[in-house]
Amino acid sequence: MAKKKDTTASRTIWMIAREYDGLAGAGGVKDVVRQLSEALVRAGHRVSVVLPLYGFMDPQAAGFASLGLAFEVEMNYAAEERRELVRIFGKTTTDGGELTIYLLDAQRYLEKKSVYTYTAEDEAQNPFHAQGSGHYDYFAMNILLQKAALALMLRLGEKPEVIHCHDGHAAALAAMLREVEGYRHFFAATPAVVTVHNAGIGYHQEVGDLPFAEAITGLPRRVIDDNVLDASFDPLLAASAYAPLNAVSENYARELRETDADALTGMLGHRLLARGVELSGITNGINPADFNPENPKPLGLPAAFSPRKRDLAGKRKCRAELVKRLRQHDFASLRQIGTLTDDLDQPLFTCIGRLTTQKGMDKLLGALETLLPLDQNFQVVILGTGSRDLEGALAALAGQEAHQGRVCVLQGYEAKAANLIYAAGDFFLVPSQYEPCGLTDYIAQLFGNLPVVHHVGGLVKVKDGVTGFAYQEHKSAALMGTMQKALRVFRTRPEKILDMQQAAVQHIYEHYTWDAVLHQYLALYDKARNTLPAP
Repeated sequence: MAKKKDTTASRTIWMIAREYDGLAGAGGVKDVVRQLSEALVRAGHRVSVVLPLYGFMDPQAAGFASLGLAFEVEMNYAAEERRELVRIFGKTTTDGGELTIYLLDAQRYLEKKSVYTYTAEDEAQNPFHAQGSGHYDYFAMNILLQKAALALMLRLGEKPEVIHCHDGHAAALAAMLREVEGYRHFFAATPAVVTVHNAGIGYHQEVGDLPFAEAITGLPRRVIDDNVLDASFDPLLAASAYAPLNAVSENYARELRETDADALTGMLGHRLLARGVELSGITNGINPADFNPENPKPLGLPAAFSPRKRDLAGKRKCRAELVKRLRQHDFASLRQIGTLTDDLDQPLFTCIGRLTTQKGMDKLLGALETLLPLDQNFQVVILGTGSRDLEGALAALAGQEAHQGRVCVLQGYEAKAANLIYAAGDFFLVPSQYEPCGLTDYIAQLFGNLPVVHHVGGLVKVKDGVTGFAYQEHKSAALMGTMQKALRVFRTRPEKILDMQQAAVQHIYEHYTWDAVLHQYLALYDKARNTLPAP
């Protein structure tokens, strides 16, 4: 019979992820894992998070201690029986509830200098490890994370109410939990859920070597063969038979099932639909306190301001500070191309994110190449890193003599620089080809920086003309036209801009805090428990 659980009861929840904000991150996953975990703890639940100890992390400096716990994990290759040693670091906080983070200390992770891709330092040491390319052993990294997390639970005698797996990096766990002999008995009453943060091609963590997938996961060959998508074993597809799946916004979940946009996923959504698998959508939340310009010191801002209260005097001071630091080339960890003049009354477009075609940076490049000569009275700051071609093209744009003082590109990422850019900007560009949810639009709105978005996926939460500006076609011309619309409103209707800034923040507080979103995840956990196989 289906099992039911009181939704108000305290639960034990384990999160399995490759990212966690403040420790290791490359995208929005880090924010979701941390903020959802903290929201669950505030609601009275006990949460544990497991992630790798990468080579760029300093566990002692981050407050972690060795637990004196070590074990070997079976990591067989197709023609070789293998084991890898894992040591455990941990840290528990009890401020308002119990949150424990475990770090997996293993050689496979320690040799990595970034979460998912090789760095310039890696390339210098080994030309085959090209900067920006994915780690060659990505699948083994993922399986080690999942197997070590389960081994840790076994060693600690933990049988969680739910194991929450984040993205393709942890999705195979749902299948292993039910199909691998040692796991399925111990965890008979423990369900898994899988959150799909990005279903785009290249994000599934699929592997084409099927014998290798069988050997290293320990899954039966029938499970491997039954879950092949485009000739590769697909962890997200495999998870769908064993755990509820959700995407990080309602609209992204709909797009994957119902539209041609699913071609960008390798048709995963349509395969799930054909199987009769529901892909639910839960739009990500945000913790507004983490991005509150009324409390500027933790954010590294020179002055306080409040879009919610229509008090933006401090925002102008942030703009002046950004311009000053750019003119002094004061962001030492970033490569700067171009600068800005101190024309503080000119509208400032900002952009922070991966410089890739998925993020629409090719369309932004085309829009700026046309709009900059047409309108001489706006400025642009772009912060991020990504494909070598797009980095180079944007750098070349910023370096043109005609654009001196108007366009600045900062290559790399620095949190305090990002906060200052968010705070200084008037408009925030999100021209993504597809966007599962989007967190940067939230952050920008909290800083009074109105998003200009391609209205797809989770970006439909931006209300055109109310909390930001939106366009429908994924084309440079559509983006440029919307930028021109934003400029017209800025120049002719300043009170309208104030209204939109205030409404955007209010909308987040009413609908998109993690405390407001949390009940949907608790319902998903209940669904997982209620669909456990009968003993």
